[in-house]
Amino acid sequence: MTKSISVDFHDAYEVITSAPDERVPHADVLFTCEHASQLMPHPWRWLPEDAWLIGTHWAFDLGAANFARELARAFRTTTVLSRFSRLLADPNRSEDSPEIFRNRGEGRDIAMNQNLDSAERERRLDATYRRYHGAVSRAAELVKPKLIFGVHTFTPLYEGKPRDLEVGILFDHDDELAGRLHHELLKEGFHSALNEPYSGKDGLIYAVDRHASEAGVAAVEIELRYDMALNTGARRRICVAMERAFSDL
Repeated sequence: MTKSISVDFHDAYEVITSAPDERVPHADVLFTCEHASQLMPHPWRWLPEDAWLIGTHWAFDLGAANFARELARAFRTTTVLSRFSRLLADPNRSEDSPEIFRNRGEGRDIAMNQNLDSAERERRLDATYRRYHGAVSRAAELVKPKLIFGVHTFTPLYEGKPRDLEVGILFDHDDELAGRLHHELLKEGFHSALNEPYSGKDGLIYAVDRHASEAGVAAVEIELRYDMALNTGARRRICVAMERAFSDL
């Protein structure tokens, strides 16, 4: 690791910061990755009944973390990544969302999230969720970005339904910026769509929308099909599209 990159680790988050470079004019972006990890920080652990979830998209976004780290380097800026499984507490949902502690997947019960009492919910939120969001808030204060950009991936097969889409751009209010990125992705040959396979207008970009609203800046999220996220060439082409789309931030 070069001296131009610093990393701050915590049980709940990882913050990667690349030193600014005046030759790279796109450092006005703060990247986040809410579903970066499937770790279970102490004192939690994977239950034997939930072993089928390990390594799947139910536990984390496959390929998202490495892409988010690459973006910190490519844009010479900061990326904040979670270091706990979304099943422990989903940082891309509000605290009052019924999906923050997801209790079913693939038609099966998720054992760790059955019959949670209020004390356990608070323990999880304090140890993971709130600390992660605190790290994003602090990063936004330091970076002073013009855009907060969430990095997520999705599975090609979801509960038995295939997805042909390669890249989705999610937004709520920032349709012009999302549209520019969508256009650049089409130019790179990707099967891209706006607000697919989920919609930012349905509250599904909660994390970036929350912090962008606090900072008074734009919020956009990418949903990259995870085979694309694991493809070095595809990631490089997406970076090129992002550089063009964000060139006048």
